Amino acid sequence: MDTKWAPNLTVTGKSKYKALADNIRDAVAEGVLSSGEKLPPVRELAYQLSVTPGTVARAYSILTEEGVLQAGVGRGTFVADTQAQTDPSHAWPRMLNLRSPLLPDVGQSMLLRDAMREAAETMVSDDMLTYPNRAMDLPLRRALRRWMADLPIGNFTAEDMVLAHGAQSAVSLVMQTVLRGPDPAVAVESMTYPGFRRAAELSRARVVGIDCDDEGPRVDHLEQAVRDEGVQLFCTSSEVNNPTLRFTTDRRRREIAALAQRLGLNILDDDCYAIGTHRAESYHSLGPEFGWYVSSLSKTLTPSLRVGYVVAPRDRVSDLARTAAFNHFGMSRPLTELSLSIMSDPRLLSVAARVRARINELVRMTVNHLGGYDVSWNEDVPFLWLRLPQGWRASSFLRAAEEQNVILKGAEEFTLRDARAPHAVRIAVNGLVDPSCYEAGIIRLRKLLDHPREEITV
Repeated sequence: MDTKWAPNLTVTGKSKYKALADNIRDAVAEGVLSSGEKLPPVRELAYQLSVTPGTVARAYSILTEEGVLQAGVGRGTFVADTQAQTDPSHAWPRMLNLRSPLLPDVGQSMLLRDAMREAAETMVSDDMLTYPNRAMDLPLRRALRRWMADLPIGNFTAEDMVLAHGAQSAVSLVMQTVLRGPDPAVAVESMTYPGFRRAAELSRARVVGIDCDDEGPRVDHLEQAVRDEGVQLFCTSSEVNNPTLRFTTDRRRREIAALAQRLGLNILDDDCYAIGTHRAESYHSLGPEFGWYVSSLSKTLTPSLRVGYVVAPRDRVSDLARTAAFNHFGMSRPLTELSLSIMSDPRLLSVAARVRARINELVRMTVNHLGGYDVSWNEDVPFLWLRLPQGWRASSFLRAAEEQNVILKGAEEFTLRDARAPHAVRIAVNGLVDPSCYEAGIIRLRKLLDHPREEITV
């Protein structure tokens, strides 16, 4: 076994056998432990880690069931061959799309195909010919609750969750449930995910921008928006701001939570992009009576399923469920059965670990080429925020990049209509193309940054 691998079992709030399984799973996904490598015997590793043999045996058993490890009678435990579980297809498109994160296929398509076959074989006619209702999706909500077991969301059950067709749909459902009166208002950060604004527009709500500092949204500006503009809902992404990657500190979250408690403000916390360890509690944990937690499977597994979910304040669950029912009756039974099959597949966690490892690799590759410029990044987030050097305006850089067959998103797509946008662009990771194709596109961007085009007009 590679002597560089050293398991860390000190993860807060996680059982030691789960922490050990996570360590081995991540090490395999990242290539630290390679296919065919032999792991220490149960008692030896238990002694090294100062845990019981049962802890190691349970972790090995879980990973063997997932297909990460394989055990041979009298031979020991080895890392399984994972290469066959990935899709070998690659593409070199003429235009490299770096506008939205595109996940690599490291086993998701196989999970989907297997789940489709299982659903087709096991679903009865009633499942295919009746309207859905909330009771039908309870097994999927329970599976998602287990999926979120280690997240700092606070105390909740599957009964506190409502499913939606993706996180964007979930955001709209929350707004339709919360907003009241003839002139509702929603607050968002001055640079933020444009889907918040679009959902507010569909709800015929005004959008109020909140300035931020290094710790996150400014509490004084938010309080002024509530008092002067009648803001009823604050939409934010406390773990990973899209597009700047800013993290709202624990202290600032607690200040905002205290404000919400005092003024009766609802907070929607969108947690779609944080695929690594969370650094602080969500607003649902800090204020379960006003915090709405939203996420989906789109950034960790695949966006094709369109499975989003909301953890709602307990006394508002029935209101949110009614909103969902009035919108679309509920998620279709074939979709919930397909998703449940995937969420119950023992290979799921190892596939998610490989997705994360590939994203980490592509982000590091990008930073290796662009690190000399003002770029914000986190290896567990599938996009980077690049502040352009002097000589480049965002609009001209986007045009120049497109001439080099690379398309990006500029800062103006994330700002309010009457706000001034910084000269910056978001670079989203594309894991669907050949890594050499992706790297070639990043190199073309670096050459543009190295040679800004000064423009003069008359």
